[in-house]
Amino acid sequence: MPKPPAEDPRLVRLTKICLALPETSRKRTGDHASFLVRKKTFAYFLDNHHGDGIVAVCGKVALGENAERVAADPERYYIPAYIGPRGWVGLRLDVGKAADIDWDEVTELVTGSYRLVAPKRLAAAVS
Repeated sequence: MPKPPAEDPRLVRLTKICLALPETSRKRTGDHASFLVRKKTFAYFLDNHHGDGIVAVCGKVALGENAERVAADPERYYIPAYIGPRGWVGLRLDVGKAADIDWDEVTELVTGSYRLVAPKRLAAAVS
């Protein structure tokens, strides 16, 4: 019986970051993954979402911040389809080499998103 393909190392690292937050879980759907706090999604791992050819982590940000991030660094940030107009931003994980990913920046994005989505008690517990 053939071995299942190895999971994308970027998703493995993102999963560790997200699941370190209180009361979180991961839901995998094909090449994508959702990270939830209780039943609310706070981050997505998207791999070629609707054929866009992009691998990214998406998180919710403060009102207008998604457009600001894209304007400041359009090579790495983008407005994801469907969820972008609702305050989400995508951070590309496929630009440059895997070693070029700023995992502190990824952590900041998903932690900030978690704080916006999580119940107040849980959000307050995350520094």
